[in-house]
Amino acid sequence: MAHVEFLDETMRDGQQSLWGMRMRAGMALPVSPIIDRTGFRVIDLAGSSMMEVLIRHCRENPWEGLDLLVQSMPRTPIRGGMRSNASVTFGVTPDSLMDVWMRQLNRHGVRSFWIYDVLFNIDKTLRLAKVAKEFGSEVAGAIMYTLSPVHTDEYYADKAGKLSASPDIDTLLLYDTAGTLDKERLTTLVPAIVANARGKKIEFHSNNILGMSAKAYLDSIELGVSILHTASRPMANGPSVPSTEIMVKNIELKGHTHDLDISLLKPVADHFEAVGKAAGYLVNQYSEYDILSIEHQIPGGMTGTLKAQLAQHNMSDKLDEVLTETARVRRELGYPGMATPFSQLVGTLAVLNIVSGKRYAIVPDEVIQYAAGFYGQTVAPIDPNVLDKIMSAPRAKEVLANPPEQPTIEELRKRYCTTNDDELILRALVPEADLDRMWAAGPVNTTYPLLSSSELDQVRRLMQTARAPVVQIKSSAMNLSLRRNRV
Repeated sequence: MAHVEFLDETMRDGQQSLWGMRMRAGMALPVSPIIDRTGFRVIDLAGSSMMEVLIRHCRENPWEGLDLLVQSMPRTPIRGGMRSNASVTFGVTPDSLMDVWMRQLNRHGVRSFWIYDVLFNIDKTLRLAKVAKEFGSEVAGAIMYTLSPVHTDEYYADKAGKLSASPDIDTLLLYDTAGTLDKERLTTLVPAIVANARGKKIEFHSNNILGMSAKAYLDSIELGVSILHTASRPMANGPSVPSTEIMVKNIELKGHTHDLDISLLKPVADHFEAVGKAAGYLVNQYSEYDILSIEHQIPGGMTGTLKAQLAQHNMSDKLDEVLTETARVRRELGYPGMATPFSQLVGTLAVLNIVSGKRYAIVPDEVIQYAAGFYGQTVAPIDPNVLDKIMSAPRAKEVLANPPEQPTIEELRKRYCTTNDDELILRALVPEADLDRMWAAGPVNTTYPLLSSSELDQVRRLMQTARAPVVQIKSSAMNLSLRRNRV
């Protein structure tokens, strides 16, 4: 029998997959202290895409909201996620800005990180891991799983060995964005990773798009996985990860042990269900087994984006055609792993192919950058005919003439007219007009306004029932100074 640790994804992957990253701090603050007391190994919370969404769509200062949530959960390490070569755009971010982004998250109290790169630029991953170690933070090196003829067990074992060889990598994270891993593949893949992990713990994250992830979690425990990523039931399943509730039940039935206080799961679930319904967001999802998902490998959150893009062109009935085209584009582009940014690039290109009626008639700059190797070495060669079309696109000559720059941090501070690195990152994320609207909206609301008085009273009663500690929530001096002194 095994002892299983749980990593909570309610406020990161759960709300990213189901709420489009629109979880405001006040939506979680009433129960974040309960989550903190539940016994999770780590609580996942921060990511750059969420910061951009909060600024643009919610008019909320993401640094201030992060401070509030981190202060409300003092017992459990808080995790942030980073793509090794770009956490502030879908393009390629200068190394100096990536290093500052890592340092600022640490300064705001984040002490656990998962660092990923779909093309496995290991050197960039390890550079960021070393920066995290300046603060004594934990680092999980991500092994981004995707299904293709070139992504073999040997391929992943090699990446696991290179990541685990670094003393700055603490755990390996097997990350299945499309939820396609089944027992047959796990039986060979996980032992190959474990054999190259140098004794480091293996985490497993699987988005439950095909409805198979809970079973995959159970099978993986038998093969050496000891850390599972789950979310509170209303924020789980469908495009999100399996629920904490079902996985606790499952592992107990199998005789495995854990450290969670299961009496605290219901108040958290009740709260997020109420908030999600009040906001009109998805809760309590499930998925049917759809074999097309295995072909296109689109992560759950990306499906909503594709639907929105088609709706803009009054072509919502073309979704299945776009998904089929996505699978074809993915093959032609050399089987990039379907996680940010390549899930977006492949999916958007598929939409453009369908909407325009002519394949590769419109080629986004980022696809040209990918074909030119700006993101790193492709896993498999791009189809020669498709490569010719990409490189003869109207924008290709200009894009190729402007490879990613590597300015120093001093040059970036001068460019964005600030010496405050919190503000520097925000200015790199979004246009000035979006920041102005965010500042004008004022401080972060610590209670979610769509909840009625009776619902808020219910939350308070749940908090008392759970005997959660009283947390004094206040904005950090850093954020107050940032608001007063913005340029």
